[in-house]
Amino acid sequence: MNRITPKKLLNSKWTAVTPVNKEKHFIIIEMDFDEEGVVISCVIEAVMSKRQVAINWQDLKDQQRWLQGWQ
Repeated sequence: MNRITPKKLLNSKWTAVTPVNKEKHFIIIEMDFDEEGVVISCVIEAVMSKRQVAINWQDLKDQQRWLQGWQ
């Protein structure tokens, strides 16, 4: 399981374990928090295509799908 601190996610780099449409490398480009510091939304962007997708930041903990950094 990847250890993640939500406050440090912005601009972090991720590698998809099983790339789709040749999109392997991603970067977190947007994070929204509520007044209590809880993550409301997270947007990840594919480096190659610039396609943006809203994801559940908790999904990044799954090492079967995501690796920290660009591998």
